[in-house]
Amino acid sequence: MPYDMQHRGYYLKNARILGTDEDGSLLYEIEAAHAEQETKDRIEFAEVRIRYSPDADVPWIVHADEATLREGSPRIELRGHVRAVSTSGDEDGDTEIRTQYLEFDPEKYVAETDERVQIRIGVRSLTATGMLASLNDDRVELKSNVRGKIAP
Repeated sequence: MPYDMQHRGYYLKNARILGTDEDGSLLYEIEAAHAEQETKDRIEFAEVRIRYSPDADVPWIVHADEATLREGSPRIELRGHVRAVSTSGDEDGDTEIRTQYLEFDPEKYVAETDERVQIRIGVRSLTATGMLASLNDDRVELKSNVRGKIAP
């Protein structure tokens, strides 16, 4: 009877995974309270924080309850109380994006969702269904059902 190879993944507590750019320099880091290899090509994270290296000059930090990273895909799937915050020091205040699901490509600085999203910039706020954000140039495109409250 042949030996049945069973996949035995790994798990980490207080995990820290580093992502590099084309030159091998630190671009971003993923920190999680728990990380577990679910299948040969999929890692699940809990209590996630993703932030760019100070050298990248991208002042966004992304938080989520859970995340999935798949081998061969540059996108990180974020789920549950997803929050992206930029503290760029802009006079209008911090920018915060909230949603329940977000696909994030840290190498291309792109965040995208088809779910409901709430965006707060200082005291102004907008809601929409779907969003495409380019974090390295602070550009956000809302897809549909845009509603807002803009105070003077």
